[in-house]
Amino acid sequence: MLEKIAGIVVNVISGYYDIKTDKGIIRSRARGIFRNLKQKPLVGDRVVVQPDDKGINYLVAVADRTCELQRPALANAEYVLLVMSATQPDFSVDLLDRYLVFFAWKKVKVVIFLSKTDLISSDELLKIKSKLNEYQKIGYQYFVDYQDLEQYLQNNIDSDEIWVLAGQSGVGKSTLLNRLKKDISQKTAEISFALNRGKHTTRQISLFEYGKGYIADTPGFSSIDLSNIKLDELKDLFYEIKHFSKECKFRQCQHINEPKCAVKVALNKHDILDSRYNSYIKIREEIALGKIPEYRK
Repeated sequence: MLEKIAGIVVNVISGYYDIKTDKGIIRSRARGIFRNLKQKPLVGDRVVVQPDDKGINYLVAVADRTCELQRPALANAEYVLLVMSATQPDFSVDLLDRYLVFFAWKKVKVVIFLSKTDLISSDELLKIKSKLNEYQKIGYQYFVDYQDLEQYLQNNIDSDEIWVLAGQSGVGKSTLLNRLKKDISQKTAEISFALNRGKHTTRQISLFEYGKGYIADTPGFSSIDLSNIKLDELKDLFYEIKHFSKECKFRQCQHINEPKCAVKVALNKHDILDSRYNSYIKIREEIALGKIPEYRK
């Protein structure tokens, strides 16, 4: 019987799948059964490859996914390296909160990197860092220095773990990836000042080996779609709100006007940031009204 080989999809090109295995990269096609099941293998999938009697490699099985991101399509990401720029486009806690909610909903952990710090003054940087310090207290680690980030990633990306870069176009994702992986050459984006966002330049998604695992570069504009989040689950996507809600009198407390709400008590004591609570209320109202604005990654 022909040998079956396990691996990870690291690239997809015109219907061909590049699978990283213990025997190196194997280029494969997908069996027709995937079309019949309306299942499309994605970059990041754990798969099984088997050659036929003519020596042509076919992808024959896909393991269950831990998560799935769309636009770009990526399976089994465990961490997002969220790139937020200090300027061009301007740093925004509102947009940051929306990213954090989205990835919390997708059950993907987030580490934040602040780019373009050389384009602002030291006072402006201190103001942004003071805001990010509050996020670090919540549990979101952040970096403003590339060398610190590089060392952290090299020491913390575990075996076969998949990290994905995300952030508005123009914040410097490709520039950062170029530094992380010196042999990757990608055209960096020009900034469209009129739109306050960049022109996207990366064309396809791939996984690149880094540390003991992989980093994916995310291509194209991609909206953060919060419209499918249920109102009742939104409160748990703000981790500090979830933490304090355990002390609320009512289990289904929405932390709006309910009596004996521990979240509102924490807010009054400044244990929860006003800006975070305001983001919660704003997103909640948008979901309730079905008026989610489009935010691009």
